[in-house]
Amino acid sequence: SAELCLLPALAALFPPLPGPGGPSSAEVGLGALPAELRAAVRALVGNLDALFTALGLREESFAVGTLSRVIAAELASYAPARNRRRMATNKASVIFVDRTLDLAGNSVHGSNCALWITVKRFPVYLLATVTYLNRYTSVYTLSYICMPGCISLCIDPAAQALWESFMNFKQKEAVMEARRHLVEAASRENLPIKMSMGEVTPEQLSSYIQLFRNNLKALENHCGLLQLVLAMVQTLKHSQTSKWDSFLAFERLLLQTIGESEMPSVLNQLLPMIRSYNKRTKDDYTCEDFLVLLVYMYSVVGEIESGKELDIAEEKVKKALVKAICDEPEPSPVLQKIT
Repeated sequence: SAELCLLPALAALFPPLPGPGGPSSAEVGLGALPAELRAAVRALVGNLDALFTALGLREESFAVGTLSRVIAAELASYAPARNRRRMATNKASVIFVDRTLDLAGNSVHGSNCALWITVKRFPVYLLATVTYLNRYTSVYTLSYICMPGCISLCIDPAAQALWESFMNFKQKEAVMEARRHLVEAASRENLPIKMSMGEVTPEQLSSYIQLFRNNLKALENHCGLLQLVLAMVQTLKHSQTSKWDSFLAFERLLLQTIGESEMPSVLNQLLPMIRSYNKRTKDDYTCEDFLVLLVYMYSVVGEIESGKELDIAEEKVKKALVKAICDEPEPSPVLQKIT
């Protein structure tokens, strides 16, 4: 948007964890990092400088975490960056955050933002998604209107306003905003739309979009808006959506249980739910799901008092997870990397 740019996380750039052979939590410089990590940091600094040069930006950097401070310092002392900052006309704040400092936030399944879009990704591009307009028009190509199916190329004001609401509103509010924009667009095109009150459903949004079907002029006028709403419909109807809602409810239950009980009893509650592939139903959690839940639990609980009871409970969970992972007929890339 005009005010915010989120770059995808770099899978290869992960802060080194403290421990034997690793750096301490004290302030470290680039020279204290392993050679491979040093190269990755330098590559990132070069890429960021190229991006800021293209945008004509003079950045003010903020860092949270040891590795982030190293990256911010490297960017500040990078010779081409110093020249760019003298010439740049625009200002921006850049925030670097170590990924290890917010594991709980990354593992939660909240739906406060409408942008957790589960629709299919475009090949190669990490952030562009695919929406399908072919069901809504007899025209075989819309490439002369705008790139069909990419929700990030919305150039008309209504689509831009809806895109902003996707980022700034909670999901329920964003869905209602999508309905309002559709109703206004249909009214301007004199399409026979009937406004209904109450909760907005994906089926209702789909029925509104159907009004634009085979009306080439209306499609051309509101192509960006229709693609955004289609992306939302595909997200709301996706099989992952109900699973995420279930996950969120279970996370809240775990949070409550952790507040009232010791960690061993929480792990013992989790144990019966860990099932092998041939014993799972479509509603049961997978091995990856349990790994995410464990990351969430251990991140929010803070310091844990060790003891024999905890050791026994953790060992049972470990054995159940190992068996479940070994019984996977086609392990996912994450499980393959772990094994």
